[in-house]
Amino acid sequence: MADANAAVAVVTVSLVLLGLLSGLSVSWALLPVAVVVLIFVLASGLKGRDELAHLNVCVLVLGDIGRSPRMQYHALSLSRHGYNVTIIGFLGTKPHQDILEDDRIDILAISELKGLTVGPRIFRYASKVIFQCFQLFYVLMKIEDQGYILMQNPPGLPAIAVTWLASRLRGNQFIIDWHNYGYTIMALTHGENHFIVKVAKWYEKLFGCLSDHNLCVTNAMREDLHKNWNIEATTLYDKPPSIFRETPLKLQHELFVRMGSTYLPFRPSPDVTKEYMELTAFTERNTQTGAVARSAGRPALLISSTSWTEDEDFSILLQALEEYEKFVETGHKLPLLVCVITGKGPQKEYYKKLIDSKEYQHIKICTPWLEAEDYPVLLGSADLGVCLHKSSSGLDLPMKVVDMFGCCLPVCAIHFQCLRELVKHEENGLIFKDSKELSQQLKLLFSDFPSDQGKLGIFRKNLKESGQQRWDENWDRNVLPLIKEHCD
Repeated sequence: MADANAAVAVVTVSLVLLGLLSGLSVSWALLPVAVVVLIFVLASGLKGRDELAHLNVCVLVLGDIGRSPRMQYHALSLSRHGYNVTIIGFLGTKPHQDILEDDRIDILAISELKGLTVGPRIFRYASKVIFQCFQLFYVLMKIEDQGYILMQNPPGLPAIAVTWLASRLRGNQFIIDWHNYGYTIMALTHGENHFIVKVAKWYEKLFGCLSDHNLCVTNAMREDLHKNWNIEATTLYDKPPSIFRETPLKLQHELFVRMGSTYLPFRPSPDVTKEYMELTAFTERNTQTGAVARSAGRPALLISSTSWTEDEDFSILLQALEEYEKFVETGHKLPLLVCVITGKGPQKEYYKKLIDSKEYQHIKICTPWLEAEDYPVLLGSADLGVCLHKSSSGLDLPMKVVDMFGCCLPVCAIHFQCLRELVKHEENGLIFKDSKELSQQLKLLFSDFPSDQGKLGIFRKNLKESGQQRWDENWDRNVLPLIKEHCD
């Protein structure tokens, strides 16, 4: 009960300060005191814990479940070991089919609240945070007893404080899975010295220290958490699940046919016709025998996936493609290039306008959104991946590269601190610093295309022979013992 009292005090004071900072009067700012105390009194009368509660685990992400693959993998791993899982989050995009079909996994959708639409900007933001606080607290107190709450951070405002309070009141173990730092993402927009960024950093550190256990995505982040915030964490590297693998040619052709019905770059050239052949830009299938082969003179397929956020500057790729175009025009023997950029996010429309303004002659670009089942098939069909993720903290690693490596797809990735924990330069890919360096790498890698004797072939061979660890093995080694120790 002492922990619960402390939780009430800390959260109440935080809400009052947030109200005062957003311009509320003292009487209105003190309103959360009455509300939180009332909730605490009601919660103190909850029935005793279910004796089977240790078999229930809540996986929480204050974001789109369908675009949170790591948390979906957590849920599937828990289910595989006999735990009942409740995933809480937004239902913006469709979760993976394995999640939807798993009898042990339930999805509890919550609304993405917007807050008030009038008044000063900080007041509107504060109202959104407060509304989300009460919504999330209500949901966490309403669900059946859980042995464990596993929460993704970021986003952590207000999820960390609310989840900690609920876990203290209900006797759950509370673990944070640190994917990055929320305050560093905010700093991309507001700057490191902005008042709201400093408050976010203070908040993240304060409540992060109160969790029972912590996971993180790199050794560099684990060391940073320990050194600067005195948080002990276990490194759980992102690893590809078994669905990420090289795609058989027949499946490639089937995907290209489907993609071609919507996206022009996947269709064959209009002046190419062959009797008894079903054609795409990359493959051809004999309709009489069913045999599939790669098309002669096919373009190279380059893929990049993104959330279209500030930490990925896609102008770098567009500038590199302009240089690639110049290389072709000046006589370099390079293939036509189809560039597929997948994903959803706030800056997508801005970059689509930039792309539409380009007049490439030897490059075609499309920006589809792929279902979870099609994405690994496309990765396993591509010739090269490009990653423009530049970590806001410098301490996380791009999951998209993990998935590409699972498909034995070589990568060109932009440099940032700790990237070498994943990408080994000149071994499984190349690291670049700017558009000029990327354009030179594209020229180098595609100079032998489609031969597998050049650097692309060497990188792919190295990936095949690396004996990559998969998600299940990695999770069983690092997370399962923790859960068994504290929940069984």
